[in-house]
Amino acid sequence: MSARVLGRSSVRRLTIGLALTALVGTYAFMQGSADAAETPISQGKPVTASSAENGGSAAANAVDGNGGTRWSSAFSDPQWLQVDLGAPATITQVVLNWEAAYARDFTIQTSANGTSWTTINTTVNGTGGVQTLNVSGSGRYVKLNTTRRATQYGVSLWEFQVFGTGGSTPTNNPTTIPPGAVRVAEFLADCPFSHRLPDDPIVFPGLPGASHMHSFFGSTVTNGNSTVTDLANGPSNCNPAVDKSSYWVPTLYQDGVAKEPVITTFYYLGEGVNDAVRENTQSLPFGLRIVAGNAKATAPDATTISRWSCLHHNESGAGKDFINCPADSMLESYLDFPQCWNGRDLDSADHKSHMAYPVNGACPATHPVAVPKLRQVLRYPVNGDPARIRLSSGAGFTMHGDFFNAWPQAEMDRRVAYCIRLKVKCGANGQA
Repeated sequence: MSARVLGRSSVRRLTIGLALTALVGTYAFMQGSADAAETPISQGKPVTASSAENGGSAAANAVDGNGGTRWSSAFSDPQWLQVDLGAPATITQVVLNWEAAYARDFTIQTSANGTSWTTINTTVNGTGGVQTLNVSGSGRYVKLNTTRRATQYGVSLWEFQVFGTGGSTPTNNPTTIPPGAVRVAEFLADCPFSHRLPDDPIVFPGLPGASHMHSFFGSTVTNGNSTVTDLANGPSNCNPAVDKSSYWVPTLYQDGVAKEPVITTFYYLGEGVNDAVRENTQSLPFGLRIVAGNAKATAPDATTISRWSCLHHNESGAGKDFINCPADSMLESYLDFPQCWNGRDLDSADHKSHMAYPVNGACPATHPVAVPKLRQVLRYPVNGDPARIRLSSGAGFTMHGDFFNAWPQAEMDRRVAYCIRLKVKCGANGQA
């Protein structure tokens, strides 16, 4: 077969075509390089996650701009990763650079406040690798929710990139430890006594009057019908006022007269876990409900977690039941809430099973998400013979506490990132 000989006009057309192809290729390369150089508005921003596999797979690794570090979750479904863009943003694209342990099914959501979410992408039977999702949405927060893993392991991302316009670095979210800061992982809320009701919106939701008498602190609108939306939209007597949470305990009586604590402090602590776990502490999720202690206890035993002591006399007489405090003192109650969450449920049938206490400085595999430890400290203007004192639930060892979280997500996220993870002792304003 003879070779085909091109005419002059054909050669000319081929030459022009090759030149155009080269030009288009060059433009595409340049455009791709420009796109690749674009910095995600998510890069370096505060990020939280449902869990972290270990200390080397923190959530922050997914937004650090380093393709050699990764976030990896616990080995269970579902999981989530959430980034705070710092300010409202218009979101046009999300790029997921998966490690081998990817998610088959997931959604991308946006939110203006970290509480109410809008789904802007749903992926079913994803294939992993680098997934570029062209989306249309707006909000300050962007969340990846994974519901089905592709492997027996967790889900793992080299990078979670959000592109668009807007967002900023929050000026109230410092990432360095100020000189002279006290190195204790802590923030707090001072929430005085508000009111008494025989209600319990956690144990007896929708049933006003069904409980023994409770003393409420924080949210001033809490009753048997309260939802987290009611709390978030209602007034609070806490310092800081942004804490709309509700806290309550059985009412204490002396000689049959109700006595309310005159000092009420709710500490959020990073203690109880090792440093690697603390540095990956996640925010308490909005709407979380926890009950600590046993209202039905019949005797003090190894499971009794409440402690009673005397103000300025803590070294002597502290115990699991009421104690005799001298006349110059007050009766103190200390109660620590569990700080390991199962990463899924905001409540459980017994109001306890979704939470657990750490073991040997780490959270158990069944409850892999470390959150701040809530410690309530109540000081009552009560002293003298403990036989004159009782709780509405019974003896001192029946002391228990209920917590209904209504902190705005942004405020909780900021305090956890700065006070807990960086190990800084913060006041009510969330600053050192």
